[in-house]
Amino acid sequence: MKIFSTNDIRTLDEYTIEHEPISHIDLMERVASAMSLEILSRWPRSTRLYVFAGPGNNGGDALAVARILCDHGYAPIVYLFNTCPEKGLSPCTQTNKERLMECESLQFTEIKDEFIPPQLTDSDLVIDGLFGAGLNKPLSGGFVSLVRLINDSGAQVVSIDIPSGLFGENNLENNPRDIIRAVLTLSIQFPKLAFLMSENARYVGEFKIIDAGLHPDILEERPSPYSLVERCDVSQLLPVRTRFSDKRDYGHVLLIAGQYGMMGAAVLSARAVMHAGAGLVTVHAPRCGYDILQTAVPEALFEPDKNETQLTEILIKRRYQAIAVGPGIGCNDASIKALADLLRQLRYPAVFDADALNCIAKKPDLLAQLPAYSVITPHVKEFDRMFGIHATDYQRLEEAVEVARRYKLVVVLKGAYTATVLPEGNVFFNSSGNSGMATAGSGDVLTGVITGLMAQGLSAPQAAVTGVFLHGMAGDLAAENESEEFITANDIINYLGKAYRQIK
Repeated sequence: MKIFSTNDIRTLDEYTIEHEPISHIDLMERVASAMSLEILSRWPRSTRLYVFAGPGNNGGDALAVARILCDHGYAPIVYLFNTCPEKGLSPCTQTNKERLMECESLQFTEIKDEFIPPQLTDSDLVIDGLFGAGLNKPLSGGFVSLVRLINDSGAQVVSIDIPSGLFGENNLENNPRDIIRAVLTLSIQFPKLAFLMSENARYVGEFKIIDAGLHPDILEERPSPYSLVERCDVSQLLPVRTRFSDKRDYGHVLLIAGQYGMMGAAVLSARAVMHAGAGLVTVHAPRCGYDILQTAVPEALFEPDKNETQLTEILIKRRYQAIAVGPGIGCNDASIKALADLLRQLRYPAVFDADALNCIAKKPDLLAQLPAYSVITPHVKEFDRMFGIHATDYQRLEEAVEVARRYKLVVVLKGAYTATVLPEGNVFFNSSGNSGMATAGSGDVLTGVITGLMAQGLSAPQAAVTGVFLHGMAGDLAAENESEEFITANDIINYLGKAYRQIK
């Protein structure tokens, strides 16, 4: 699913109106009907319902929702803010105001100057239709007081398209006190980029996509660097296995991982490589890991480092279909030197995670030595160690795009909606996964999954996008069958098979 900027929304609407064809007011009615059904399914008709509508089309949506809910037995209390006489109401908002007046079981107040606020309580439901995605400066004046009144009341808020006061993309210059805090945001056709940034979670709450039926041609033709990856996007990318094949057909992985006290990371990554479908995995680790690896992952081959407890020397002795380095290797002078020596030998993309990234953070000139289209998989703290402190996820995303372009890397920026950034500037946000996956070793498993897919012939970008989704799907299945609190990294591995089956 493409994610479009707020500047594109009007173009998408106008194309649909012209080419479906459909009138603007009927397109708004379509959206309002779908939103109303969502509210009907969640809140009883006895709920005291307040609707706050602005003068623009976001307010028109809110008035249409109020009318439909009124027809279904609710008794909405509606406030329409028409405080700018020179602009007045948008045509669609004016039409929906006239239609709303035909409803009997509602209270309606149009605010043109003085506003006497209602006494909201935490048992009330508020429909927020004050401002839409086109907002580009912080709220001011009486709207600031209204937003703070709503937020302080404890009432549950459903925002139409976007919480009022929130910008669609970058909110660094916004005022966090003056943004509606919704429990549910009903986003039209696609999520806004801001919804996928952790700093905005407290405003957006749960978001649900409302299909407006925008014309498929414009959605296909209009370019956007941003996409939300869904199951249908990766199902055709999964490796295909043939009956007459052997383990060599599915690739041999070299996994460089582990040190004394951190062999669990090597075990998790090796198991994930195998369960992602690779045919063979050789683990290069300190000698102290021999008994552990041969016991915990008997399918793996073991290549001992010359050192007993830490990595000191890595020699690529054969052609591997994929190489991964980093989980549990430590970040000391010996591991930094070993990584530098490895990079001098590499001639094709590899996967770099965990301590490999921490080593690069300590010796930044190593970054330029990574082979083109190598995959780096930092979480937020690792990313900031490598590229400096960032105030928001949006800033990190902008930096990740620049890093991917400058160094020709695939950057997997891990988070709730993990973003895979390609050198060409395309960004793929992941839709699978849950908070139960915020557990030790989850990243080691992801490294193994991505590397296992590369070993089976997927390109680095394909393996990264597919691996992130497959990893998240396994976590979702684990949470569904157990609970988010119960999940460990091993559970994610154990559900990879069912994730494969469900995606296919």
